[in-house]
Amino acid sequence: MFANGTWQRSWEKLGAHPDVQDGEPGWHFAVWAPDVKSVHVVGDFNGWDATANPLTQLKKSGVWQGFVPRLPEGDLYKYVIETADGKLLYKADPYGFYAEDIPGTASRLMDITGYTWHDGTWMNKRARHDHMKQPLNIYEVHLGSWRRHGNDPQGEPDENGNYPGPGDPFPAQRGTYYSYDDLSEELVDYVRDMGYTHIELLPVMEHPFDGSWGYQPTGYFAATARYGTPKQLMHFVESCHKAGIGVILDWVPGGFCANEEGLATFNGKMLYEREIHPNWGTHKFDFARGEVRSFLVSNALFWIEMFHADGIRMDGVSSMLYLNFGVDDPGQKKFNKYGTEEDLDASAFIRQVNCAVGREFPDVMMIAEESTAWPLVTYPPEEGGLGFHYKWDMGWMNDTLHYMQTDFPWRPGAHRLLTFSLMYAFNENFVLPLSHDEVVNGKCSLMGRMPGDQWRQFAGLRTLIMYQMTHPGAQLNFMGNEIAPFIEWRYYESLEWFLADEFDAHRNHREFVKALNHLYLSEPAFWERAYTEDGFSWIDPDNAQQSIISFARHGEKANDDLAIIINFDPASYETFRMGVPREGDWKVIFDSDRPEFGGSGYKLDELDGTVCSSEPYPWNGCDNSIQLPLPGLGGIVLKRIGKSSYVPPKPKKKAATKRTTSKTAKKTTAESVSAKAASSATATKPAARTTAKAAAKPAVKAASKPAATASKATATKTTTAKKAAGAAASAAPAPVKKTATRAPKKNA
Repeated sequence: MFANGTWQRSWEKLGAHPDVQDGEPGWHFAVWAPDVKSVHVVGDFNGWDATANPLTQLKKSGVWQGFVPRLPEGDLYKYVIETADGKLLYKADPYGFYAEDIPGTASRLMDITGYTWHDGTWMNKRARHDHMKQPLNIYEVHLGSWRRHGNDPQGEPDENGNYPGPGDPFPAQRGTYYSYDDLSEELVDYVRDMGYTHIELLPVMEHPFDGSWGYQPTGYFAATARYGTPKQLMHFVESCHKAGIGVILDWVPGGFCANEEGLATFNGKMLYEREIHPNWGTHKFDFARGEVRSFLVSNALFWIEMFHADGIRMDGVSSMLYLNFGVDDPGQKKFNKYGTEEDLDASAFIRQVNCAVGREFPDVMMIAEESTAWPLVTYPPEEGGLGFHYKWDMGWMNDTLHYMQTDFPWRPGAHRLLTFSLMYAFNENFVLPLSHDEVVNGKCSLMGRMPGDQWRQFAGLRTLIMYQMTHPGAQLNFMGNEIAPFIEWRYYESLEWFLADEFDAHRNHREFVKALNHLYLSEPAFWERAYTEDGFSWIDPDNAQQSIISFARHGEKANDDLAIIINFDPASYETFRMGVPREGDWKVIFDSDRPEFGGSGYKLDELDGTVCSSEPYPWNGCDNSIQLPLPGLGGIVLKRIGKSSYVPPKPKKKAATKRTTSKTAKKTTAESVSAKAASSATATKPAARTTAKAAAKPAVKAASKPAATASKATATKTTTAKKAAGAAASAAPAPVKKTATRAPKKNA
């Protein structure tokens, strides 16, 4: 089973396990190291003597095993592997469950069985519910830098008393890590209060270098010792579950760290790996080897079973799927037997692990970080798919961020970046990520991408988050996005929590995110049909000139329908007409421009809980429409609460006319003509034309952009025909006044 790649529980036998032989307690060791002369286990217990405790090979399997009595839990150990050419390699245990604190590299004896779980309520609920019909709003976390104890630099200063800083290759760590137990209280309470549904952890598998953020592991089965023991991590997951929060783990089957104590050239030559990644220098797994597939499939199931993970997010799927990922030189390119660039072994492995998880844990979600147009990522393998449940929508992320960093006068020309994602939104089951990768390596923080003065930056960031949260799909935000820091994420220090503690603007932004998260949770239209076309419909995607979009979201029940309008320009509108998906009274249930969110409070008295009754006036391709104020750089969510209260105006009664004699009629006509002639000297234009022209022209132009074309709400001019129509003229939209939203005077 191990050699043919189907041993799914290899962690139960390989590695170090407590055992009793001949009545004597001790530890049983087993490691896969084919084509070597010998293997010994060394550690604290034998003074690291490379000849003291030899292991024996199981036939020709390449697995070496042995028993060492009377070893205390917690002792450090390694395997000494004598290669075919006589070289000695000191290796950490590939199946080790715990490791030495960095910078140490040894494995540590640890029995991780026997943890008593108390999350039965959560696990039962998870089994009963379809996660694709539930809210999925993910808070992505790097445990080492969410919060820290203190901020003092660690390590030794240079000869001048200075510590390495942000511009240095290896900045000094600042403060000390929170433990798993610390995080079980503070992080869990925070995430629950903020209204997120899941925490996604950057890799918690053991890794030697903090700057890799966990994405270059050495110990795939070991919870990193930076924050505590494996059972303390179990307690953290349990605390999340008790608080109603799911846990997703980042998993890195694409490649591993090149450090000599790890899996790299484990028996003196490439064993677990096939080649070196051309961009990252990591070692890429050899998915053609059965033992490697057994190792990795077992590893995914291990974290789900032993740590009760609710989801696995597979990192770097694109780098696995393509033989030539990162290869720029055409002469270096490789092709499979079909002449394509698909890595057939890798795609087969991906399907294998997804199928294994689906069989053993059908209620656990599998998520792909896949950045190309590879088809059918979230389709079942029997339909030619890869078998994931979700895929990160990197296209939405890139297009939307490029739009958001475009200055306001130029946004009309970039409008398609905002709407293009809906051309393919339902081809896969997407997660919309604003992840750690978007706030590092010179990309700026999200706040740093926003144009305009500081008030407009905050307002712009609110429109970005609002678009993400109301867009079809699931949502993911990296920790810190909710407090709008100006600097990029720094893995070696805590987030800048003082911003929200000391400055209104940052504190208000966090309140906005919190309120929006709870709105998302409370409205089924956002998540019941988040991955199917019947959950979304455009109202107006094409208003590029005013940088405004509007759309509807639909749940299982028609009464849950929502209408959303977002203005990505600073211009505000006293009255704006928008279509609605059906007639009704539409209540404003969310306004991003509220003062408590840092907004201007534009027309707050007319928006706060206001009910807009639809009129039978066609607009935006809808049979019915409403009118409401629209703040600049703001968004509004409306919900239908019942039938429309609109009452059409009664037609005017015709005035009774008296019959006149021909003589009187002639006199009256003559007087009328005389009066008209007298007035023609002072009246230069008919009043009706003047009114129509005024209605089509904004009252005030936005200070930050060129004069915009008239709002669609004012595009209809009063005509002689409409005057004659009577009832139609009475339903015509009111004139619009356009103003520039200005920043209120507040502390940053």
